[in-house]
Amino acid sequence: MARLAQTAGLTDVQQEILSTVRDFVDKEIIPVATELEHRDEYPQQIVDGLKELGLFGLMIPEEYGGLGESLLTYALCVEEIARGWMSVSGIINTHFIVAYMLKQHGTREQKEHFLPRMAAGDIRGAFSMSEPALGSDVSAITSKAVKDGEEYVLNGQKMWLTNGGTSSLVAVLVRSDEGHPEGTAPHKSMTTFLVEKEPGFGEVRPGLTIPGKIDKMGYKGVDTTELIMDGLRISADRVLGGVTGRGFYQMMDGVEVGRVNVAARGCGVAQRAFELGVQYAQQRHTFGKPIAQHQAIQFKLAEMATKVEAAHAMMVNAARKKDSGERNDLEAGMAKYLASEYCKEVVEDAFRIHGGYGFSKEYEIERLYREAPMLLIGEGTAEIQKMIIGRRLLEEYRFQG
Repeated sequence: MARLAQTAGLTDVQQEILSTVRDFVDKEIIPVATELEHRDEYPQQIVDGLKELGLFGLMIPEEYGGLGESLLTYALCVEEIARGWMSVSGIINTHFIVAYMLKQHGTREQKEHFLPRMAAGDIRGAFSMSEPALGSDVSAITSKAVKDGEEYVLNGQKMWLTNGGTSSLVAVLVRSDEGHPEGTAPHKSMTTFLVEKEPGFGEVRPGLTIPGKIDKMGYKGVDTTELIMDGLRISADRVLGGVTGRGFYQMMDGVEVGRVNVAARGCGVAQRAFELGVQYAQQRHTFGKPIAQHQAIQFKLAEMATKVEAAHAMMVNAARKKDSGERNDLEAGMAKYLASEYCKEVVEDAFRIHGGYGFSKEYEIERLYREAPMLLIGEGTAEIQKMIIGRRLLEEYRFQG
C-alpha cells in the first residue's frame, strides 16, 4: 500500500472496511469512471455494488439495520471512493447527511420509518437548502410552508440538489412563520420537511416537480437538479423532529459533517491526481531520461505529496473531533478549506506534469481537472469557510483588555 495518507489507530474492523472499499474502487470504479463521466451517465452498477457492501447504512445505528460506524470510518471510505470518481461519493454523501439528520433530530416514528430502508439503500436521500437567488446566504430563504389543518402547504423553488432525480426522500428547508412572531430572527423561523417522492423527473408527486438535470462542467454522472414546490401538501408528522423553527440548526448540523466529507473528497481526488502525476513522470522521457529525474518535476511531486498528507491529517482530525462529541465547526471548516484548495493545486500540478496530454480526454487527469473546482464551492464556498474560521478564532482568542 502507498505510504501517503495513512491513518494511525484504526481498528481491525475499520481496516477491513477500508480495504474492501479500496479494492472495489480499483476494480469497479477506476476502470469505467472516465467513460461514464464523459457520457454523463448515472453509475447504476457502481451504486448497486456499494449497496451490496452496505455503505448506504455505514453510519446508521445497528438497531436500524446499519453498520453503526463512526464519522471517521465514513470519511475514509468517502476518500477512497472520491479517489475513484468524485461523483459517486456525492451520491452517497447527500444520502448520508439526511440519514445523519434523521438519526440526530428525527422523532422515534421518523427514525423507525425511514432509517432501516435508508440503511438497505432502498430509500435514497437528498437535501435542499439553496435557492436560485441566495447562494450561501441561507437566512435569505424565501420558500414557505403555511399550516393548513393537519398539513402544511409548501411553495417555492430550490436549487442545486445532488440526487434530486434519483432520490426518494428529500429534506427540504423552508421558512415557516407559524408560531414565530413578526421580527423573529430568520434562522429561528425555518423548518426542515421530510418530503417523500418518486424517483425521476417531471411532476414526481402532486405539487412537486423536478425539471431535469442541470448540465455541469464536471461532477457528472450524479444528477444535480432544481426542485419546484407549487401547493405541495406535507403532513405535520413529516416535520423533522416534530417541531417547527428548528430547521436551520438541523441543517447546519448536517452540513458540519458534510464539510468533513467534502474535505475527504478533496483528499481522495488529490491522491488520485498525485498517483497519476507520479506514474506519468516515470514513463515520459525528455532529453534522454524520465521527466521524474528532472529536479523541476521532483519539486512538483514533493509539493503535491506534502499537500496530500497535510489535507488528509486535517480531515482525520476534524472527523475524530466530531466522533468524540466535541464541537468541530472550526476543524471542519479548516479541513474543508485546506483540502479543497490543495486538491485544486495538486490536480493542476499533475495536469502540468502531463503536458499536452493533460488536455486530452483520453487521459484521466482531464476529468479530475474539471471535477476539482466543485469542491471550492460545495458545502459553502472557501470564503464562507474563512468567515466561519475567523469568527471561531475570535471566540477562542478573545482579547482580555
